[in-house]
Amino acid sequence: MEQHSYNVTITWTEDRKGLICSPELLNTETKDKKCIEVATPPEFPGGMPNIWSPEHLFTAAVSSCLMTTFLAIADFSKLEYVSFKCNSKGILEKVDGKLVISEVLLFPEVVITDASKRDRTERIVEKAEKACLISNSITAKVTMETKIIIQN
Repeated sequence: MEQHSYNVTITWTEDRKGLICSPELLNTETKDKKCIEVATPPEFPGGMPNIWSPEHLFTAAVSSCLMTTFLAIADFSKLEYVSFKCNSKGILEKVDGKLVISEVLLFPEVVITDASKRDRTERIVEKAEKACLISNSITAKVTMETKIIIQN
């Protein structure tokens, strides 16, 4: 695969808050940039509640990569499923004197209608986690607890 780049600009707006935008992500109707407000989380001095933080975005990068990788592998594998969702939790702690996200816990949940496909579905989720480029790019431990639900 050839090399790709993803461009992001962050601009400080006020206090401990800024705006993340990408010139590659435009609203197709208005041609405005799609941006995300980001701030220091409230656990830190000057932090702000109810705004995406770098810690949330880091955790979201891992879980969204799992989802998109699962979708690709499931499609390629012709797996029929009703839904996919994934709760996730990033663990921030001090390691060797530095604050790090030491672990990301993933809780993917896939709903299927055919009980005989449970094991295959679980294998595809596991394969997606192993192939996830974000998980493969970070030093944090990634732990996954998969739940397969049979819908009648």
